Amino acid sequence: MIDNLLAGNAKFVSNEFAPNAAYYHALAAHQRPKVLWIGCSDSRVSEHQMTDSKPGTMFVHRNVANIVAFNDVNISAILEYGVVHLKIEDIIVCGHTRCGGIAAIEDGVHENYIADWLCIATGAKEAADRIALERGLDREQKLAVLTEENVKLQIKHLRNLALIKNLLAKGSVPRIHGWLYRVETGTVDVLIDGRGETPRSGSPAKALKAVKAVVGHGAKKPAAKKTRKH
Repeated sequence: MIDNLLAGNAKFVSNEFAPNAAYYHALAAHQRPKVLWIGCSDSRVSEHQMTDSKPGTMFVHRNVANIVAFNDVNISAILEYGVVHLKIEDIIVCGHTRCGGIAAIEDGVHENYIADWLCIATGAKEAADRIALERGLDREQKLAVLTEENVKLQIKHLRNLALIKNLLAKGSVPRIHGWLYRVETGTVDVLIDGRGETPRSGSPAKALKAVKAVVGHGAKKPAAKKTRKH
């Protein structure tokens, strides 16, 4: 597998990096990401691939079940660097279907560190339990609800962090978005639109429009220089 990865890098250099050398050389000098991404560590979930965006678009933090923890110095440092120093105005918390962390929250887990980590999502489990009881949901339906409730809970945690709370008290940024990536279809459902618009889901076309509105669609190619006629 390691040889495959190295071969893939060579392919990236020849097919992507070299043809867009000006973009990547500018990126090497300074990063200006537009979005801070909080996602899951799941190997099937690639933020750049699902949004068709280039490196340099997003400042990324990923962990098991896309959790925002109050005592996590790592995510706190990422948030501070992202919103204070990089001046990022949009934060996306993105969950996904078929998440092993979500299944572990539902079923329980005995491994020490994983169990402790997933305790942070207890509020989402309680909400999903209540909704499942009220609606008579089966296991798969409940996991779908739990996935969405976890995104909403982590956004609540994010808004309660002193850094974000103080910034929001002064103005309208950072804008905080809640997304759900469907690994079965490749589409994104917008659960919470930080711009105050009505969330969109279900239609791939609408989902893609919502994605592009926040992260952009790759890098813009430099305009061709006009040749002056003599």
